[in-house]
Amino acid sequence: MADFNNRYPENVSGRFYVDDQCIDCDLCRETAPANFKRNDDEGRSFVYKQPATIEEVELCQQALEGCPVEAIGDSGIQE
Repeated sequence: MADFNNRYPENVSGRFYVDDQCIDCDLCRETAPANFKRNDDEGRSFVYKQPATIEEVELCQQALEGCPVEAIGDSGIQE
């Protein structure tokens, strides 16, 4: 399970985040490309845009549920 305290600093503030368990598998970027990007220097994903629509929320939730190492978290906080 993702740990809010171990989230990457690149994540924008808001509900979804990626923590230090990320293995750069690309699943989140394929599932929700409007919300996740890759840090090429570090080889990891992060949330660069919080979901703005119901569809984007659903795609982020799918990415969270599909993450093989549970590196995606949902704080439940809407900022």
